[in-house]
Order: sequence, then structure tokens, then C-alpha cells
Amino acid sequence: MRTRKKEKKDLQKIVDIDRVVHEPARLLILSYLYVVESADFLFLLRQTNLTKGNLSSHLMKLEKAGYVNIEKKFVEKIPRTLLSLTKEGRKAFHEYSQRMKKIVRDLPG
Repeated sequence: MRTRKKEKKDLQKIVDIDRVVHEPARLLILSYLYVVESADFLFLLRQTNLTKGNLSSHLMKLEKAGYVNIEKKFVEKIPRTLLSLTKEGRKAFHEYSQRMKKIVRDLPG
């Protein structure tokens, strides 16, 4: 039988997860960026089905956390926004995914 102390320790693992990564829209964005070197704003817009404003807002939060690099440039006079994970962002996503796997694996039953 599990002790209360052990259960509390197990639940603490959930409380300690990275909230920046854990938010569903940001998790989706990070998931796409994790598997590519970079992606443009329109690609992420189509893939995530977020609105422009919502995607922009989440990208700003990820940039503020140091997880995403946002590069704005012109290609043949057309503005283009390229997005990529920073080293810290790649690490945060990896640690989050490992932690979540462990939490699920360690659930009772």
C-alpha cells in the first residue's frame, strides 16, 4: 500500500512541470519546432490552427522564456518570420517530455 508521503512526492512531480511548455498551444508549437531546424510563421499557423493573434501571443511568451528564436526578414520584398527553438528551448521540451513520460509511467494501477 502506498504511503501518503509517497503519494505527495509523486504529485509534486506534476506540480513542478514547466508551465510555459505545459500550456497546450505552446506545447503544440514546441512539438512542431522540435522536429525541424526552423519553420515560418505561416506554416505554424496552418499546422496549429491557432489565430494569428493567438500564435503571436504564445510565440512572444516562448521567446520571453528564451525557448524560441524569432527572426524577421524580407524574401523578395515579402516579410517572413522564421521560428526556431533555442538550445534552452530544445532542452526544456526534452526535459518536459521525459518528465511527463515518467509521471505517466509511475501512476498507480
